Amino acid sequence: MPVAQSELTFSQRAKYFASNVVLRGLIGTLKLIPYRWRVPAMGWTLRKLAPLVGFHKRVRRNLQYTRPDLSSQEVDRLCHEVADNVGRTLAELYAGVPFWERAKAADISGPGLAALETARAEGRPVVLVTGHFGNYDAARSKLVQMGFNMGSLYRRMANPYFNDHYVKAISATGKPMFEQGKRGMVEMVRHLKAGGNIAIVADMHAMGGQYLPFFGRPALTSTVPAELALKYKAAFIPIYGIRRENGMDFDVVVAEEIAHSDPITMTQAVCDDLERRIRDHMGQWFWLHRRWKPMHDTPHPDYQD
Repeated sequence: MPVAQSELTFSQRAKYFASNVVLRGLIGTLKLIPYRWRVPAMGWTLRKLAPLVGFHKRVRRNLQYTRPDLSSQEVDRLCHEVADNVGRTLAELYAGVPFWERAKAADISGPGLAALETARAEGRPVVLVTGHFGNYDAARSKLVQMGFNMGSLYRRMANPYFNDHYVKAISATGKPMFEQGKRGMVEMVRHLKAGGNIAIVADMHAMGGQYLPFFGRPALTSTVPAELALKYKAAFIPIYGIRRENGMDFDVVVAEEIAHSDPITMTQAVCDDLERRIRDHMGQWFWLHRRWKPMHDTPHPDYQD
């Protein structure tokens, strides 16, 4: 869990400050390049940096833990694809208008689209859930530009220097933004009660959550999105911004609305739907997250770190 800047040690602050300077410099330099070249350039840069900063090691470990059936060639390919998608996503989040235009032009489809439109017509709130997959902000941007009253829950980054300008960048797509925590929860509930929609990225390791199967392994998963949907009678709908093969454009897919039952059943349905999407586009999920800790810290018996 991220801590306040005042609670960091001197060495931690120095490390975070240095990494933020590097990232901001990289982002600022790339913004001088036209958008159509900037996005692939950032993807290329992250592919080169990934093995140096430990991304490949994390991706390999996660894949070995969950997909030991993959060949070494497939794992190598996914390491590069994951880094490329992360780099492209980072460039897009800071791009502003050029990215919003791409998101606006995205095709939107899926069985949940009718439920989303019906909820808007009835003034019913909606809890949209997604993952760090494709570009998760493309879907939010698409809905904002379609006139949906979108709020978003975000998780504060561990690096306080990077977090400040990151939040400013993602807030430009649409507000309100709610920081994970007591105050953010109060504001988000107020938004839902008023019939608003919220988008939650729900695929991170969540303290206080439930261990639910994800890629056949127990992953600590928050049931809060489902609990909110149940408590405020909100439609509960997964949504994704899937990157097209050209690397620049998106398809926004609104999955089938998840019926209200109980928080664990509903959350498991979210995990299962996201897993299906990832299996179809393995290189588009952020495999560098520590999704399966602490069980992940016990390596697969056939894995050599």
